[in-house]
Amino acid sequence: MYRIIVVEDDKGIADGICECLGRWGMEACQIRDFLRVMEEIRGYEPHLVIMDITLPYMSGYHWCTEIRKNSSVPILFISSAADNMNMIMAMNMGADDFIPKPFDQSVLVAKVRALLRRTYDYGHDPFTLHAAGAVLNTDENTLVYNGEKIPLSRNEYRILLTLMQNKNKVVSREKLMEALWETDAFVDENTLTVNIGRLRKTLKEAGIRDLIKTRFGVGYILEAD
Repeated sequence: MYRIIVVEDDKGIADGICECLGRWGMEACQIRDFLRVMEEIRGYEPHLVIMDITLPYMSGYHWCTEIRKNSSVPILFISSAADNMNMIMAMNMGADDFIPKPFDQSVLVAKVRALLRRTYDYGHDPFTLHAAGAVLNTDENTLVYNGEKIPLSRNEYRILLTLMQNKNKVVSREKLMEALWETDAFVDENTLTVNIGRLRKTLKEAGIRDLIKTRFGVGYILEAD
């Protein structure tokens, strides 16, 4: 499991990043003491650092320079100071990429995965999501249960991916339809209902029963330990 450390003093943003990365099978923590940033980074031994520019006491540029004195760990800057000068300075200080605030979490995940791929060749250690003994490989878009690979249609995969990313949380029908729209498929209420039914049938035939539950008037939930 890849370890990500978040150097961000806005706790709401840091919590959101850690929760988002956790849904993608990564372990993420955030800096607690901004006077001891290097000590916490060394103790955690992260595979990637997410760094804000404006921080208490010392800027992200300072800590980036300190990290680069003895480590090549990838560093992803996030900042509302997203003008060209700050982006160029971040890269010159040793950053590997830069995301302007505010950002979409899907963009953050894509950037993080790209950096990990380039640095560690994670094709040999794919990102997976787990629920009730089923394993969804998000690099190969495949589902495995009891050692058997279960074929999924493109729409079934998108629905299951969204539900597994939000395991034990109710996902609205609107959010699921948005996920299906990304496949360029025409989606309305009936289309979603049909695809949910097909996915349930596919899971049931594979021996996975009652994984997806309906919350009438709200959406669906994937309940699993």
